[in-house]
Amino acid sequence: MRNEGIGAWPARRARKTPHRTALIHEDTSLTYAELHDRVRRLAHALRERGVRRGDRIAYLGPNHPSFLETLFAAGLLGAVFVPLNTRLAPPEIDHQLTDSGAHTLVHAPGYADRTTLRLAHHIQVGTAYEELISSADIATVTPPEEPVSGDDVCIIMYTSGTTGRAKGAVLTHANLTWNAVNVLVDTDLRADERALVTAPLFHTAGLNMLTLPVLLKGGTCVLVESFDADATLALVERHRITAMFGVPTMYDLMARSPRWTDADLSSLRTLNCGGSPVPGRLISAYQRRGLNFQQGYGLTEASPGVLFLDAEHVVSKAGSAGVPHFFTDVRVVRPDLSEAPPGETGEVLVRGPHVMPGYWGLPEASAAALTDGWLRTGDAATVDADGYVTITDRIKDMIISGGENVYPAEVEDALLAHPDVAECAVIGVPHEKWGEVPHAVLVPRPGAALDADAVLASLAGRLAAYKIPKSAVVTDALPRTASGKLRKPELRRRHGVENPSLPEENLT
Repeated sequence: MRNEGIGAWPARRARKTPHRTALIHEDTSLTYAELHDRVRRLAHALRERGVRRGDRIAYLGPNHPSFLETLFAAGLLGAVFVPLNTRLAPPEIDHQLTDSGAHTLVHAPGYADRTTLRLAHHIQVGTAYEELISSADIATVTPPEEPVSGDDVCIIMYTSGTTGRAKGAVLTHANLTWNAVNVLVDTDLRADERALVTAPLFHTAGLNMLTLPVLLKGGTCVLVESFDADATLALVERHRITAMFGVPTMYDLMARSPRWTDADLSSLRTLNCGGSPVPGRLISAYQRRGLNFQQGYGLTEASPGVLFLDAEHVVSKAGSAGVPHFFTDVRVVRPDLSEAPPGETGEVLVRGPHVMPGYWGLPEASAAALTDGWLRTGDAATVDADGYVTITDRIKDMIISGGENVYPAEVEDALLAHPDVAECAVIGVPHEKWGEVPHAVLVPRPGAALDADAVLASLAGRLAAYKIPKSAVVTDALPRTASGKLRKPELRRRHGVENPSLPEENLT
């Protein structure tokens, strides 16, 4: 029996580089040999508690070695890992636990009350978690003999949907492996990488575009539970960080930090950025420090890497998301799926061994998303004569706020639950810090004196904070076509106001 999944990575890496440091978190570190030992112990403990092949193991908490240990242990058992976004409200977490049919929840201290559900097992990181690992007799612990193939499901990673409910993108072991290979080919990660993981591991980019590729290569990941610009610059100096991933907002805050000018950034080789295009002035700010961005475009359903713009072309192809990753095919097509010529806007389609097989428990949504092996992204783009792809719009009206995906339909559904709201629409408006934020346009019910601030306040605890509109306006009616369809372009022209900007400081 053979394990071809990522659960076998710690063992395979431990036999090559057992004494090399794999993970650093605060003042503790784990070698690859120690990581392998802890993963196999955890796998045995979970199996003793009834976890079997195909069972779902959820994780709720910030970046921590236990996140990766649980992921790898699930892989050894042939179980399925379900990472949960810590920023979600309790009803959203309950939905994902229920939808996935989670058997066990591993959670950080202070997160037990984020769900009202009682699963078969709740394991808190800390004393209880460490007792599970230490309880296994080292003389008798052997890797679980569970065959795992590349086509077996590894992760269910939830991504917000336009219908108002998050959908679970099913990612196989092969999906994650091929994505990691793409990253290694296109970003030239080295075996001596020291990667700073400040982006959350429960997001596909932080996990799949940085952490897993670095661990596959045998480098070191420094795990940080939350992002802070000053602390990030200090960590780069302390650990001689060579690689990072972040969204533009994170890099923006670093460049605004009082530490920016004097920070020692000489160890940095790779700055990967995603979530939204990097503003030209931010590119310039980093170039003045001798640093260039490597940008990309992706989506959870593609594990996530799709397009990649290397540092060599960051200026000459500014605004572009680059060309397809090495083992990725991309088409930009017209509505009839014929090829759009250079310069014409079309929809982005993706094909490759890293593209998901479908959504968890949603055969109709899966069939709609996948056509003849091609993933329909719902994003619009143009291709230039050199093959570089520029994302021009979001067909699904998705808002990207600080790297988080916000879908208007989900927010609108929550707003309509307010008794004084008859109609509403949510659009993205520019924001200096977050790139864009949700803005609500509300129509009151007849006779109601609608208080926009009170409506927004009513969303607290029901939606993640980043999904709640930062501003709202009350209007008599929404612009619609004769058939009743909402005219989003007109809505943006009327109400797409800009939010207050932050001072330029180091970016000028």
